[in-house]
Amino acid sequence: MSASQAHEALPSRSGPSHFLLAICRAVGTAIMWFVLVLLNLWAVAAIYVDCRIPALRIPLAVIYLAILIFVIVGTRRYRALYFLLCFCVVLLWWLSLKPSDEGNWRADVAKKAWVETVGDRVTVHNVRNCDYRSETEYTNCWSDRTYNLSDLRAVDFFFVNWGVRWIGHPILSFDFGNNQHLAFSIEARYRPGQTYSAILGFFRQYELIFIAADERDVIRLRTNYRKDEEVYMYRTNAPANVARKFFLTYADYLNHLRDHPEWYNAVTKNCTTALNSQLSADLPNPMPWTYRLLLNGSLDELLYERGRLVTNGLPFQELKQRAHINPFAHTVDQSPDFSALIRAGRVGF
Repeated sequence: MSASQAHEALPSRSGPSHFLLAICRAVGTAIMWFVLVLLNLWAVAAIYVDCRIPALRIPLAVIYLAILIFVIVGTRRYRALYFLLCFCVVLLWWLSLKPSDEGNWRADVAKKAWVETVGDRVTVHNVRNCDYRSETEYTNCWSDRTYNLSDLRAVDFFFVNWGVRWIGHPILSFDFGNNQHLAFSIEARYRPGQTYSAILGFFRQYELIFIAADERDVIRLRTNYRKDEEVYMYRTNAPANVARKFFLTYADYLNHLRDHPEWYNAVTKNCTTALNSQLSADLPNPMPWTYRLLLNGSLDELLYERGRLVTNGLPFQELKQRAHINPFAHTVDQSPDFSALIRAGRVGF
């Protein structure tokens, strides 16, 4: 047998490797195109939703789709590059859209809170404390309040749920003693006629607002006037010095937003993610990021698991049952001692 015949008789090792390489290339190409298609679908939606001239929304979206079809049909090389380039053009335009405080705002978000600090004393301007007749009918919303930081003794965690497993709304409330509570709720800021949409929250439709409010406003609104919102109240175990750090972190962001408006975003700048990294930095033992901060319907359970709540040794489900305040809040609706009464006899208070 000649050397060449012996070589041909050896089993081929290139066949399987070429096959695996081809499979990897095919999978990689499929993933690449899947991502590119998703990016360009977002680009079409961004053009339609965020174009500031309503009459141009449909024409511009159609033109963009026509360009993508031309790329697919009319080109053979660099299709993926052209797809990416189209997306980048739209992204650059989208990022150029700037939020503004100008124009009309819905009455309950008409004013932004801001904070003045002089030594131990802090004055919070534009604290919301509406007198509600219904969810949409209210008067006398705004006032200024002064607190001593040295009186700040605890921070409480309110959690609002609509019965949807993956969605919730956290509110932090600071206890200054003598039935003085100041709550902060991070929300989308609405113009007249706007309502919240989870889909629109991914685009540049809402601005970000930090509402500073009396609990008779921001909590009672949810327990007594809005439908299908269940509110749970927990005492955190943050010591007084950490509570003060939390408060000052909120105060700094309020003052920042006063002069530098920001967009609300359902992922990157929402009620949980807007301040998560800053508040985590204030804690003595910060915990790693988890998807449950984004899909936040079990945020209270996450805080329980991380040891952030006063539990008195109760299992979470029992603690949550005792933390539910809606039924009792209805009975003390108009009381000026609303905050003290909803706390009486509850775990941690």
